[in-house]
Amino acid sequence: MTGPLSMTRAGAGEPLLLLHGWGSSRRDFAAVLPLLTERFDVLDVDLPGVGRSPALEERPTVAAISDAVERTLDGEGVGRVHVLGNSLGARVAIELARRGRASSVVAIGPSGLNVPPERVVQGSGMALARVVMRAGAPLVGPLSRSAVGRAALLAPLKARPWSTSPDEAIGAREGFADSRDYWRTLLWALLVDVPRGLDRIECPVTLVQGVADWISSGQTVRYLPLVPGSRFVPLVWAGHAPQSDRPRTIVRLVEETARRAGVPTAAAPVTAPPRRSGTSTGTARSTSPR
Repeated sequence: MTGPLSMTRAGAGEPLLLLHGWGSSRRDFAAVLPLLTERFDVLDVDLPGVGRSPALEERPTVAAISDAVERTLDGEGVGRVHVLGNSLGARVAIELARRGRASSVVAIGPSGLNVPPERVVQGSGMALARVVMRAGAPLVGPLSRSAVGRAALLAPLKARPWSTSPDEAIGAREGFADSRDYWRTLLWALLVDVPRGLDRIECPVTLVQGVADWISSGQTVRYLPLVPGSRFVPLVWAGHAPQSDRPRTIVRLVEETARRAGVPTAAAPVTAPPRRSGTSTGTARSTSPR
């Protein structure tokens, strides 16, 4: 069984889990992280095979990835969590909600409901991005230092790529060029995944998609009739990974969706352990499998 995933934890309040998309890393939340840690105890996780997170020994389906995320939460002594996810991370967030592990979910451009022609386009684009990013990996560091370079690297994912941080550009390299088990995850977690049991979701779910998101196509809104009580919010001037396109709007949506849950942290089935010195003031600590 695969060990816990690599993550950072910072802030104080109700627990909030951040799940990035495939082709990125936990760095993709750099623009919203400082704002979120003012309100939440934020767990920012690298998905399996990214950063220092081990690749899965089993087939990397959405269910298997969700299992790994749950084991990581268990290891941190955290029960139910609010979740902010993007793309594949949003799909995993919805799976956690189906399992009853999520208190609330903000799902940005979740995968899973695209039709076969859209899957072909998405798969081809992801394959090309992998090849190009691996070939150009040595250039990512220098390019990340300028707004023009970051715009060139992140234009397919962001509506305002010049406004991104160097961390986000490095995150794209970690996700596309450096990730392990890229092809199996692309196949099993993205291209052949079909969500089931969405009618069992009971927590508040806000579905979000940037109007400049060509990667998700029209699949985000397709969740709306399948997830009870869910809401759909389109984001103007936002792309597929809009965390730096509209950071304050995304933070507001997380806060509003969490308030709709109305579930105090004390109701979680697992009690979080006492925080070590320095972790409740917003200072991040990083945990990685040994």
